[in-house]
Amino acid sequence: MRLKGAVLVAVLVVGVSSASAQVVRPDQGPGMVPDGKGGGERPGAAKAKPASGSNGIFFHGGPLLGTAAAVGVYYIWYGNWSGNTATTILTDLANAIGPSPYYNINSTYTNGSGARVINAVAYLGSTTDAYSQGTSLSDAQIQTVVSSAISSGRLPPDANAVYFVLTSADVTASSGFCTQYCGWHTHGTIAGSDIKYAFVGNPDRCPSACEAQTTGPNGNAGADGMASIIAHELEEAVTDPDLNAWYDRRGQENADKCAWTFGTTSSASNGSLYNMTLGSRQYLIQQNWVNASGGYCAIVF
Repeated sequence: MRLKGAVLVAVLVVGVSSASAQVVRPDQGPGMVPDGKGGGERPGAAKAKPASGSNGIFFHGGPLLGTAAAVGVYYIWYGNWSGNTATTILTDLANAIGPSPYYNINSTYTNGSGARVINAVAYLGSTTDAYSQGTSLSDAQIQTVVSSAISSGRLPPDANAVYFVLTSADVTASSGFCTQYCGWHTHGTIAGSDIKYAFVGNPDRCPSACEAQTTGPNGNAGADGMASIIAHELEEAVTDPDLNAWYDRRGQENADKCAWTFGTTSSASNGSLYNMTLGSRQYLIQQNWVNASGGYCAIVF
């Protein structure tokens, strides 16, 4: 997920092979493929012809998550989260996001067999990591954080889930957090499984780049900003888990096409804005791309 107002950048995620390059149909533009960070990378060699599409986003043959069962969510709380209400706010988000009219937008996406993403998310647990890789994480170290959580038995290996590395505000990601992106997703082979995982940094580190507003509806600007980024990366990881399923001619995945747009908003009691209620909480969450009726950004379907 790119910065607010930023131009798309092509940053290669560690572990993503150029083998994801493809032959491009004439109606699909220059042939950009997603890098998981909100940008596109021009393919170096043609490998597979993508399937056609008609709603401003195209299917390229790869697998999807959550078509047979609820997609799982795991949190890895990296750094120091002691006394931070984010641990409650973001856990509530994971427990309430699916089923919901918002997450149901993902049901407009199908896999190669025509199976739709189910409007269901299962929050399956969390673990902590107290700076095992320091306070400046490379992409490889972020994968190590996920691998360690699984190999140690703190979290199980689950190929139908997304593992979120959530970092406290004193932690950065050296490949471009706050300067090129606010979060990203990718995949890698861990414990013999194709594990999907995401990095979501704390926007309190760079409010002007990664927070939509300095006061959030839940009274924790960092956590409220992370909620929007988590939702963004979740829907991309579900519809494009291996970076070879759903994206457009510019390499933009579904949430990228609606990044930093929120639709109709209301005012919370503390004066902040929100656009949806999930469970008992209000959130300001970026819209997602509906793969129907020609394609459009929305917060419900």
